[in-house]
Amino acid sequence: MPQIPEKVHELTVGQLSARSGAAVSALHFYETKGLINSRRTSGNQRRYGRDTLRRVAFIRAAQRVGIPLATIRVALSELPEERTPTNEDWARLSAAWRTELDERIKQLGRLRDHLTDCIGCGCLSLQNCVLSNPDDAIGEHITGSRLMGERRER
Repeated sequence: MPQIPEKVHELTVGQLSARSGAAVSALHFYETKGLINSRRTSGNQRRYGRDTLRRVAFIRAAQRVGIPLATIRVALSELPEERTPTNEDWARLSAAWRTELDERIKQLGRLRDHLTDCIGCGCLSLQNCVLSNPDDAIGEHITGSRLMGERRER
């Protein structure tokens, strides 16, 4: 990994890519989505503040656990500009996502525990299917594969 001298306060897109592990195209995408910012030199080249390294690391970690980019953008907008976010800043943001992540873990556990039954059935429309009909909310009204066809017609 290339080392960047301490006196360098701005990174080129190539340096940011090398240090963060994110592709240059991903960095450009993050910028178009408002997740990171750069300034332009007189030669129209992007320059990123060193604090962008932490932001990119945060974006990538959040994406790995399934946080949508729109949610990540809102969280990043709450961080201070022109300084590297502190541990307290990150803790505050991640705490806000704990409930959402706990719910996803619960859903993934349900999927894992019942996936074999659904694959064995093949129709994904069992009268009481915990995957396509959680808590059997629709089973009181209709059963069987007709349910899938009716959804498409609406």
